[in-house]
Amino acid sequence: MTQSPDYRFYGDLARWWPLISPPDDYAEEAEFGATVLATASIPVREVLELGSGGGHNAAHLRRHYDMTLVDLSESMLAMSRRLNPDCPHHVGDMRTIRLGRVFDAVYVHDAVDYMITEDDLRAAVATAYAHTRPGGVAVFVPDETAESWEPGTDHGGADAPDGRAARYLSWCWDPDPADTWTATEYSFLLREADGTVHSVHETHRTGLFGRGVWLRLLAEAGFEVRVVEEETTEDRPPREFFTGHRPAMD
Repeated sequence: MTQSPDYRFYGDLARWWPLISPPDDYAEEAEFGATVLATASIPVREVLELGSGGGHNAAHLRRHYDMTLVDLSESMLAMSRRLNPDCPHHVGDMRTIRLGRVFDAVYVHDAVDYMITEDDLRAAVATAYAHTRPGGVAVFVPDETAESWEPGTDHGGADAPDGRAARYLSWCWDPDPADTWTATEYSFLLREADGTVHSVHETHRTGLFGRGVWLRLLAEAGFEVRVVEEETTEDRPPREFFTGHRPAMD
């Protein structure tokens, strides 16, 4: 999920991920994502997901496609292997990994938000291009763009059958509007099966780029770029799916 191995969220706290962000919460967006992946000019069967995290997108997308999953965190991949045991998993950084093969499509969900500089984002786009078969498509789904971002808070969490439970509060703000990243303060309350409760606070930096930057970087990589607005029934603004179609002959 993350491009920093130092975030506890994706390290020793990874076992809490299914309670902090349950797989069922991804169902609608993943189904919409599947329709966008299907816009490639070739049939889509094999999909590479970069920044696959705990595998919650893949749990739904694998109903349609053969998924190969890449994430920087071995702890998150361990959670994903439980959920998606038939999918190949690889440890790697979306900016630099090269698997030595191509796929019909590449999917990059909100893990791309951890690209906090334009060079980071350019490198991630180049990785997607390198793994996209001619005629295929790469789909990027940032949570927000510079045009849509607003400071705010969110909360959630869930209970497990074994008695464990997790609750979180997140607070997004921008320490310096002149740069290309914002901060999110996370506060977690985690209850073990024996009733013991402990708390964790962590600050994450995530990138924030304008729509024009996204379009430019995808085009510079060689993609034919389209933007698809998400259709959602969830109580939030729809996301923009930045799609890069790799020409059939290039």
